[in-house]
Amino acid sequence: MASTPRERDIADFLVSDILGVAATRVESRIFAALGLQKPDICFDPCESVEYGGVLFILPFLLANGLLSYKKYYSERQSGYYDFDSSILTLAFMYLCRVKSVEQLKHHSPGEMGKLLGLDRIPEARCLRGIIKELSLQERAPEWNAYLAEEWINQEDPGIYYIDGHVQVYHGHLANLGKKHVSRQKLCLPGMIEFWVNNADGLPYFYVTGEVNEKLQEVILTQLTPPLLELTDGKVSQKELDTDELLPRFTLVFDREAYSPLFFKRLWECSRIAVITYRKNVNDKWDEQDFSAYDVDAEVKTTMYLCEKEIVIDDVRMREVRKLTETGHQTSVITTNFKIPTILIALYMFSRWAQENFFKYMRQEYDIDRIIQYGVDELDKSIMVVNREYSNLTQKLKKLRERKARRQANLYILEAENIEGEMEQTGKNIKKQLYFRHEIESLEAEEQKILVQRKQQPYKISIGEMPENTRYNKLKTESKHLQNIIKIICYRAETAIANLLAAHYQKSSNEIRALVKSIIFAKADLYPDYQTNTLTVRLNSLATPRDNVAISEICQILNDYEAVFPGTNLNLFFKTATSLPAKGQEF
Repeated sequence: MASTPRERDIADFLVSDILGVAATRVESRIFAALGLQKPDICFDPCESVEYGGVLFILPFLLANGLLSYKKYYSERQSGYYDFDSSILTLAFMYLCRVKSVEQLKHHSPGEMGKLLGLDRIPEARCLRGIIKELSLQERAPEWNAYLAEEWINQEDPGIYYIDGHVQVYHGHLANLGKKHVSRQKLCLPGMIEFWVNNADGLPYFYVTGEVNEKLQEVILTQLTPPLLELTDGKVSQKELDTDELLPRFTLVFDREAYSPLFFKRLWECSRIAVITYRKNVNDKWDEQDFSAYDVDAEVKTTMYLCEKEIVIDDVRMREVRKLTETGHQTSVITTNFKIPTILIALYMFSRWAQENFFKYMRQEYDIDRIIQYGVDELDKSIMVVNREYSNLTQKLKKLRERKARRQANLYILEAENIEGEMEQTGKNIKKQLYFRHEIESLEAEEQKILVQRKQQPYKISIGEMPENTRYNKLKTESKHLQNIIKIICYRAETAIANLLAAHYQKSSNEIRALVKSIIFAKADLYPDYQTNTLTVRLNSLATPRDNVAISEICQILNDYEAVFPGTNLNLFFKTATSLPAKGQEF
């Protein structure tokens, strides 16, 4: 007999004075605390479990390598919750839009525990402790590299999108360099993460900058080496020798890394091509040269494109321009001579998929949240811009602005003196003398600041900075670990969204909303230990179309034959609106 939500609430409350709310498996917890046995994952028949729809995402989490962490992390030696249940808790938590461990305090621990085959999920303090145990092993970069290799081998993209994302810092513990935050149009202290995604916005991996690295430097030193290793063998050396124009792969990024000499270095050293926007375009091409190209994307459209071969700084490249309705010409350049014109434009304009990924992850997964409090020291030999030099430069800029305003006022007075009446000449001369005196004072101050700035080096090492303002960095291991889980959750969401896309003609936002509706929906759980199955029956969604869409992908999920981690139970999915399959009647 399946338990109802009311019955579970009463049972959870009755044990609250013993080991806490919903800690109903007292004996198992005591044995686990003493190290005598590990807790069993055991499901009970339940009706209308909160967030039961999240189990529909579980096969996609497993397919994207959620439990592959075991290759790099050692097992937990004691405790009621092992690392498997903790990792699953975090994944389910993020999918259910519970954005921090602290927010779990406001959700029923017993209901979420039923989704894991446990009596309850760990409390916030316990889960933070388990995350700390994982973080202390410092294996997140290796796990991320393994996952990236698996995903790249499956998708074989050939095109990689690179962009930086600033995590703004508002605290006082760390001294972080200021970065330009384009979404706020401000320079704010923070740390910058450089992400590598595919053309659909799906992430592979990211690296965290130390101080204020430029995108060119990060591509050369931190992104290109792992990408070359991950794609080793995709294009053989024989193929490269045979075809002089064939690249290993192509990088797409914005104008920040624009430099023809940089493009040349990437090609000559690693045979890596680039696609980016061209800077400083001053000419216009004849509009008669543009041809129409039909693009069959999410929304069918027509692009007017023109391609020419150009040479900038002795670097041979292809330039493709897109003509807009207003007559503006958007210039894109590439060192890839193998792909057609239309793909150059499509790959460049698809860069917004990566921006949309950042926006979605900020809003839905709170990817900018500071997870681990604490700072690490930086290598004292790292060279950074001297803060004193920058302050003097800023002061000089403000002073020159004041001087320019005084000079403008003086010019107006001189013009009025020439054109005005004789009676006003005396007053004008007094005002002119006043402004001339002001300008002379400002010029003297300007020279003084220039002398002071000349005495300051433009760059100094971090070790030479004053100790109270010396740059350091936030601890990143715990954030990296949880970001990997969030990446897997995003990929799992995208996978089920792609299955649902056939039923929706509008934008992907509608499909993402449906995925969230599935996750938030209640579900009935019916374990059968004789046939080793766990049936998950989803309650009705808001509209008939949504019910039809999820019903039709249930068969795909069942064909995958996912097994719930830690058990022998095969997951069987169905909806409350579908007819029961033969042998599955209740």
